[in-house]
Amino acid sequence: MTRATLLALLAGAALTGCARDGLSLVETPPETRWRAVTTDQDRDRLRDWRKAWVAALPAARTADTGVIEREGALFEPDRAMANAIPPAGDYRCRTFKLGARREDLRNFAMLPWARCRIGREGEMPVFAVLEGDQRPSGTLYAESDARVIFLGALELGDETRALTYSQDRKRDMAGYIERVAIGRWRLVLPYPSFESQLDVIEMVPAG
Repeated sequence: MTRATLLALLAGAALTGCARDGLSLVETPPETRWRAVTTDQDRDRLRDWRKAWVAALPAARTADTGVIEREGALFEPDRAMANAIPPAGDYRCRTFKLGARREDLRNFAMLPWARCRIGREGEMPVFAVLEGDQRPSGTLYAESDARVIFLGALELGDETRALTYSQDRKRDMAGYIERVAIGRWRLVLPYPSFESQLDVIEMVPAG
């Protein structure tokens, strides 16, 4: 899928649904089928989400206690509110990398704010980060009222074509979206292939 195609799909989704708080609603996704399409690698990642938090959060807190404490609910592993699926529309996202995968890497990093979007591809909601050197994009699957599964891939640097899930094992990403406050969501990615033990992507409405 080219970046232009992805942007068109995401932009079109913002015109559907009912309006609430200035954003269009994404309908609740169909009953989950994520288990049928998930790779063995990503089943393990999703199953071990708590292990990732337990390993990564103390290391990140040691590296930058101030940010971890200031962001509050964003870094509370069991924080999950009802209505987890974000409304379709434009968002601002920033990525936090917790716990280094190797000794030569940092235990905490915070990337700049970037544009991101919740859209739709056919029946399914999709999510994409649209700016920056690391841009996850993928499909959202219903799991429960408090958790939505994300399966996607990572686009890097000046690449213009987003990979499809399971096309490249090293680029595959699996995680879950939770609502942690009014107008605030997070995408949690346990054991990404590069740099960190856990990525947390904060999502807030643009504008």
